[in-house]
Amino acid sequence: MQMSDQKEIAADPGAVYAALLSPAVLKACIPGAQEVTGTPEDGFEATVTQKVGPVKATFKGQVNLSDLVENNKLTILGEGKGGAAGFAKGGAVVVLARSETGTLLSYEVEAKVGGKLAQLGSRIIDGFAKKMADQFFANLQAHLAPQEGNGNAELSDEEQEKKGWFSKVTGRG
Repeated sequence: MQMSDQKEIAADPGAVYAALLSPAVLKACIPGAQEVTGTPEDGFEATVTQKVGPVKATFKGQVNLSDLVENNKLTILGEGKGGAAGFAKGGAVVVLARSETGTLLSYEVEAKVGGKLAQLGSRIIDGFAKKMADQFFANLQAHLAPQEGNGNAELSDEEQEKKGWFSKVTGRG
């Protein structure tokens, strides 16, 4: 699977870069994260529970950072195992550029999945990956520049998912 996108973040590149290197911020921003520990130098260990289609699993994984260019660029390599559900491994190149409203974050991801996850098909996996990325960046934006009156920021993942479903069906939030 390959995916690339750009996100506008209303914070300066230094704040975005620092957030991407903080285990506490990562735990707050990664959907389903139960634990994120470690350092940028030694790598991070993470435990994440997610449901992909009919498959729900807890993944334990290792993430290493390289090519660190302060406030500008980093490369992420990771691998996670979810028991019978399978595994996921891959990497991402993240580039930060100053923009009029803060930071333009660009990323390119290449990932592979195996086990039951691979049997779901690329359409489901690609859609899930896009949803996870969008949720991560929404959480990162909320963490870096909390907006007053944004009720969704305080909802649990399950509540946000239900609200999203309701909005799709009824056309209202």
